[in-house]
Amino acid sequence: MATHKLAVILRNPSDDTQFLLARQPRPTLFGDQEYDSYADSDLWDLPSTAQLDPLAGDAEPQTVVQGAELCSEKIILGRVDLNSALRSVLGQVGFGLGDVGEWKFFRYVEEAEFGPGAAIDDVFIEGKLLDKCPILEESCKWVSIGSCTDLLVNVKPGSDRVGLLAVIGLVNESLPSANFQVPSTLGHQEYPPGVVVVPMGSKTAKPFRTTNLVVFAPKNDAGECEDGNFVASGDALIVDPGCRSEFREELRKIVAALPRKLIVFVTHHHHDHVDDDWSLGYTSVSGAEEICVGGQRLSIIFAPGHTDGHMALLHNSTNSLIVGDHCLGQGSAILDINSGGNIADYYQSTYKFMELSPHVLIPMHGRVNLWPKHMLCGYLRNRRSREGTILKAIEGGAESLFDIVSSVYAGVDRSYWYLASWNVRVHVDHLAQLNKLPKGFSIENFNRSLDSFAAELDKI
Repeated sequence: MATHKLAVILRNPSDDTQFLLARQPRPTLFGDQEYDSYADSDLWDLPSTAQLDPLAGDAEPQTVVQGAELCSEKIILGRVDLNSALRSVLGQVGFGLGDVGEWKFFRYVEEAEFGPGAAIDDVFIEGKLLDKCPILEESCKWVSIGSCTDLLVNVKPGSDRVGLLAVIGLVNESLPSANFQVPSTLGHQEYPPGVVVVPMGSKTAKPFRTTNLVVFAPKNDAGECEDGNFVASGDALIVDPGCRSEFREELRKIVAALPRKLIVFVTHHHHDHVDDDWSLGYTSVSGAEEICVGGQRLSIIFAPGHTDGHMALLHNSTNSLIVGDHCLGQGSAILDINSGGNIADYYQSTYKFMELSPHVLIPMHGRVNLWPKHMLCGYLRNRRSREGTILKAIEGGAESLFDIVSSVYAGVDRSYWYLASWNVRVHVDHLAQLNKLPKGFSIENFNRSLDSFAAELDKI
């Protein structure tokens, strides 16, 4: 069952075409100069709450929202603590309940099932400040649909960014409709404008249940491809069309609705990203090529680590980085040692991504991430910390793969231990390459223990 959050559209009392955006708080610093030096640019979005809470029995009379019945099938606003939510939201931008006139229901947006947790649906309401000339705090500004669109689709690395709520609540509705329609049975998200993400049920690993199909089908030629040598050119592009058999009919409908010529891009070979039906003919890429889709330019980036042939894709006009399985919407990525997964390569690819200064990261599992550099630094820090924990376990006497996994992942659900063993193996290989393993630790004995790991895991 979905949870809900409240997003507020405050109209400029002097100009109805303008609405208020607030600078979003940055994630907590790491306290490490290396990581904290990689700072994402400012993110501006509609003021919002983290969650709408149920109304307590002795609560005060609640703010009336005109048109609230329009969303009553999804949420009954009279049963949530709307006053507390509004005080919280308005307090973020320096106002109170008494500063706003009547409230109106604006839109209800259902989140696609990205997982692994419940969806978070957004309730949008709008109001107008009573003061005709309000004084805004430094962290707020009036914007129009046009100014937001310019920031979203004519991006310069390091420039101000517009967040998800403003786009799905206001901006997308004002733009030309896409060149295709996602089947009504499939949830999807369009962010940034023109970048459609459709989570498709797939044979992926827990805790996720879906793989994100990313679709580009520009309606208007952006004129970005007038010069250049492209490895492929077409009218539409899909990324990683891996799905379970029961979703293939929906995938077929998406493909049938797209304009021709269609390009299919695959970040890597795992079967939750592509199946054999797409392998009849293909063009290999090395990571230095570009693709032209409907007049828009996308750059292919060689990004080994998860596998030895892993690729990423940068949508240049929105500076959106599709990272495949390098990162996940939640949790840690697995490095597939059976397909050339390598921690040194993973580190190098991570730094390469940060140097691009992307405005948004699009993983193939889970939600998009709006703080790309912070997320990537978090992955670096966690990987290095995990390697330190593995080394400590070895120094403490762990010799076999099972010994190390059971020590390092003692507090983790054992159903995840098999995939965790892949990460342990790449870290042990990396420690060996750096000559950091204790003298008494035998790589030969460790490698001999690999075959017995599954049997030892089955025993428990």
